Amino acid sequence: MDLHSGSPFWLVKNGLIHSYPRLQQDMECDVLVVGAGISGALIGDHLCRSGMKVCVIESREAGWGSTSASTALLQYEIDSELQELASRYGEADAVLAYRSCEHAIGSLHKIAKSLRGIEFKNMQSLYFASRWYHKTRLEKEAALRKANGFKLQLLDRAGLQESFGIDAPAGILTKVAAQTDPYQFAHRLLARIQKKGGHIHARTTLEKFKSVRGGVHAETDTGIIIRCKHIILATGYESQKWLDQKVASNRSSYAFISEPLPGGLGILQNTLVWESARPYLYMRGTADDRLLVGGLDDKIDIAIRRDARVAGKSEKLCRQAVKLFPQLPLEIAFAWAGTFAETDDGLPFFGTHEQHGPRVHFAMAYGGNGITYSLIGAELLRDSLLGKKHPCKSLFSFERLKRK
Repeated sequence: MDLHSGSPFWLVKNGLIHSYPRLQQDMECDVLVVGAGISGALIGDHLCRSGMKVCVIESREAGWGSTSASTALLQYEIDSELQELASRYGEADAVLAYRSCEHAIGSLHKIAKSLRGIEFKNMQSLYFASRWYHKTRLEKEAALRKANGFKLQLLDRAGLQESFGIDAPAGILTKVAAQTDPYQFAHRLLARIQKKGGHIHARTTLEKFKSVRGGVHAETDTGIIIRCKHIILATGYESQKWLDQKVASNRSSYAFISEPLPGGLGILQNTLVWESARPYLYMRGTADDRLLVGGLDDKIDIAIRRDARVAGKSEKLCRQAVKLFPQLPLEIAFAWAGTFAETDDGLPFFGTHEQHGPRVHFAMAYGGNGITYSLIGAELLRDSLLGKKHPCKSLFSFERLKRK
């Protein structure tokens, strides 16, 4: 699958950090992780540090799939608001999802510090009402979060104007958020997996697999056999091909990154900004004072059509950003589009599916919280393989589909 168009900034910025060899001989391991993006890297790292013999394979170069196109805003807020999740699954499960994402940001920070050399920065997040009639909705959202112990500040129109220069009727400001370089992060994790004895192989495509007594036999497109006790499919938006049941819809999202701003980013130096409209406009800064702006998602899932839209979409995004922050002299430096999958409720899927049995696991960190979800998924799958039950196991399982 062609997962991105244009020039994703992380590939331009970092280049080919490391090229891993193609798998050329049969092998055995405890767990085969398919996918060497940020999801597969986090999962492999968690399993490796738990004492399991891990092999990670990737059909491309490591990190060159969806990870390279990620805009890497790390928030505990989910695409579906807390009040919407509560109406679907009850308040307890909705709070569990939000609280788990909040905790995941701290865990990601600790991992980044332990690896060193990763661009990772703690931020605050501003969620503002981009329509006047969204004001009441945001006020209710803020009240529900506060009632469940989440720390936030509800800003009125005057407060938004004074603090951020944004003309909007209301906004929710939270202090738990972060941003990172996802491609760099994935490569640092993969290097640690290899250092701890794990195997990493790029340009190695999974062709098929079958469950056997005591494990799984996987075969690559070149006929190499990998015998493992468990297989984890962390292939992002390509994972759907292994399921007959459709669990998400593929979309395209567009982004650009500006030339460095001579006067700096101002308030955006420490703030992630996103709006209440759907699809939503969002933005964040970078370490070298560029502004990354994304949004204008559409239902296009044909690469050639997505490619043709990158220039026009990036120009429109730039106009939207300038309208919001007219003091910023934005010039587009790089623009791209990427495939993402959207579940009906904004939540991910981690775990086994009845179609494949107990040794085939899926890691579908779908939605706007992909990296945050990936951390939760890494912990959840590790616990499952160790015979422990993670708090989110039921909520993030395929069984959730039967509750709707």
